[in-house]
Amino acid sequence: MAEFPLPEPWMRGPMEGVPPLLAPVLYSFQMAREDLEKFTVGLPPGRIWATPHGLASVGFHILHIAGSTNRLTTYLQGRELAAAQLDAMAAEESPGEPSRDQLLAVLNQAFGDAEAVIRATDPATFAEARTVGRKRLPTTVIGLLTHIAEHTQRHVGQAIVAAKLAAVLG
Repeated sequence: MAEFPLPEPWMRGPMEGVPPLLAPVLYSFQMAREDLEKFTVGLPPGRIWATPHGLASVGFHILHIAGSTNRLTTYLQGRELAAAQLDAMAAEESPGEPSRDQLLAVLNQAFGDAEAVIRATDPATFAEARTVGRKRLPTTVIGLLTHIAEHTQRHVGQAIVAAKLAAVLG
């Protein structure tokens, strides 16, 4: 009998100790980890950084997911970005060429840090005001949580497309 892969994270049951309205962000992180691992396996280092048809590279998307998760989590906590975070954001475009394993480790670290903050978020704060960026654009705690999850998945999809193109065109 053929083995079926585990269902997607959101179909694996509730997360113990996690309020149901926080779980989707954590499910998003787990799905991103699994999808990026799956779709980059065997991709040579040069293909991780390829820009097929002018698309952003797989490497860029992974670094951007990690960096944006870090930055958005900072805003979630009601804080402003530090100089090091701004420098890291600027470096996402030309980071050198970290390996696939290095990229996935950076991503996993960013997700782990964010997960600790998200798990500690009190759902009673969901309507609290937050601001984003230098322009201090208005949002809320729940708005940031939603954006962290959807932004992650948007870039995972783009990374998968870039990985498939890089593999075919490589």
